[in-house]
Amino acid sequence: MSIPPPPYWPAPPPQQAYREPALNGFALASLLVGLLCLPPLGIVFGIVALVQIARKGERGRALAITGLAVSLAMTAAVVLVTDRVAGHLFDRLDTLQQFEHVEGELTGIDDMRAGDCFNVPGGDLLEESPLIYRIACTEMHDGEVTSSTRFGNDAFPGGSELKKTAAEACWKAQDAYAMDTWALPSYAEMFYFAPSRESWSGGDRRLLCVIGTAEEEHRGSLRKDAGMLKPDQAAFLRVMNEADLALGGVPEEDIDEALPQYREWAREADRALAAEAGLLDGVKERPELAGPVRAQLKEVEAARAQWQRAAKATKPAEFQDAWDSASGALSVNTEKALRGAYGLSTTVPDWLAERSGGDSDGDSDGSSSAAV
Repeated sequence: MSIPPPPYWPAPPPQQAYREPALNGFALASLLVGLLCLPPLGIVFGIVALVQIARKGERGRALAITGLAVSLAMTAAVVLVTDRVAGHLFDRLDTLQQFEHVEGELTGIDDMRAGDCFNVPGGDLLEESPLIYRIACTEMHDGEVTSSTRFGNDAFPGGSELKKTAAEACWKAQDAYAMDTWALPSYAEMFYFAPSRESWSGGDRRLLCVIGTAEEEHRGSLRKDAGMLKPDQAAFLRVMNEADLALGGVPEEDIDEALPQYREWAREADRALAAEAGLLDGVKERPELAGPVRAQLKEVEAARAQWQRAAKATKPAEFQDAWDSASGALSVNTEKALRGAYGLSTTVPDWLAERSGGDSDGDSDGSSSAAV
């Protein structure tokens, strides 16, 4: 027996179709605009997107927040870069307007060569990247180039290392360019223009070494290199300048903290004085040089003995005692007489007179100083 079906079956509940909320257009626009073109507009789009999403229940809240954050960051970066570029530009424009009448021809630093003289705005040779105006050395000028070289293409060596390398190179360049250092005027100073970290990353490798004379109204070249001197004068000045560089290379650290560096410095001083002694020994029989040469040679050997003692010192006080004795062994007056015998300047430089406690006044018998 079959059971008849009920008169009707209950109708199934109506199916409601699900529709995903729409993606808010301003949310996407905020991210794209912030990244690609107008970050400030991206900020506006991000705020509008968040308001509309909250009101309409649309999708894209995370996207809007991301776009807002990106737009804010990009806006800050744009403002920072613009401020720096504008500041540099305005500073340069101010410099050009203020010093538009600098004497000379505006010249790129890469086009400057040894022997060129130049002026800089305001005579400021401490400016990191000055405008250089090349001018004849017979005219009044602020500086004279002693060397123009380039660093290697390695990574930036660091500020302190670059300064140390540049200073050593430029002192050597100046000593080769103006070999009779006693003939330089008291206001002549060594300067250099080297790359900064920023310019290095842009390919700048130029090192320009300079004798600065901006402190006085200076005319005339200070060049007095080996080609302008007698061979015996050049040979003598070469070893004397090497000795001066070595004796002036005092370590920067305190002796109590860097005794090994001081001992190495003592060895360098001894080597430089050994070269000087070798040259003097070879000319001590020349009648016109015999007396001054023998006097200088005696002092140099006495100084060497003390530097050798300093190089073996085991205590700072022991090194200091040997250092003082070595410095006292060399007399400015003895060197002055020897330079006169060679026909060189006998005007004791201020820096040497101060270091030795001597008198900076002196005659210029046979002086080879340049016209000032």
